Amino acid sequence: MKLMVTGATGQLGSLIVESLLQLVPANSLAVSVRSPKKAEAWSALGVDVRYGDFDKPESLVSAFDGIDRLLIVSTADIANRVQQHNTAIKAAQQAGVGFLVYTSSTNAAESKFIVALDHGKTEEAIVNAGIPYSILRNNWYLENESDMIKAAANGAPWVTSAGNGKVGWAGCRDYAEAAARVLSGEGHEHTIYELSGTPLQQEELAAIVAEVIQNDVNVQQVDDETYGNVMNAAGVPEPVIPFLVAIQSGIREGLLEMKSDDLPKLLGRSMTPLHEVIRKLIS
Repeated sequence: MKLMVTGATGQLGSLIVESLLQLVPANSLAVSVRSPKKAEAWSALGVDVRYGDFDKPESLVSAFDGIDRLLIVSTADIANRVQQHNTAIKAAQQAGVGFLVYTSSTNAAESKFIVALDHGKTEEAIVNAGIPYSILRNNWYLENESDMIKAAANGAPWVTSAGNGKVGWAGCRDYAEAAARVLSGEGHEHTIYELSGTPLQQEELAAIVAEVIQNDVNVQQVDDETYGNVMNAAGVPEPVIPFLVAIQSGIREGLLEMKSDDLPKLLGRSMTPLHEVIRKLIS
């Protein structure tokens, strides 16, 4: 049985590989990466490192050859990732992959959240591909708030336009371990998992940060325009600001408020407490 993870040098992908190495022998694991040189650490551990570029279909067919179970980590190329994902799915079909896992987003098939639209299209393509699959709808990585958390630890206000909207934050390592367990485990064919922490408002997350740093965190609720101006003043590239504002708007509309116990069920344990993740982020 040969398992493969794509994007294995990225944040999530590398953590998935780490988790898999705790579950399966290294010689049963392969990774597909654009730059094999960046994956030399995996090769040194006995992992089969293969070249695969989501913009080059022939490379993916070759990379996926002989793979029984494939985990596609969604790409970060927002402008092109639907096409890239379709390329990977077709390559998996051609290579005869027997089981496909995909990292998606909360309620992707129905959500209007800006980051969910591409995932919804990819989910549809996976279902139509005829390969047994498992879709992992990851909520929000707590690490996405790393800059805000570190700034708050240095005395900056917690600025948000998310209002009363709630987010199911969880640590990236928990999402990664869940993915590893699905890829290497049995009984996950034709499943969709909503992976989410306990939904919290911005003030509730800021309170946990305050507890960790043992200092007050000043939460400032603003409108979207003001939020965009604050991001601009903080040095965020101008083309990125509308995307960040749309995320805040989506949270405010409740698009990341997902109550589900799928994540701890897959982990077989309680989720890592947010204060532990925050402490590591700050240190």
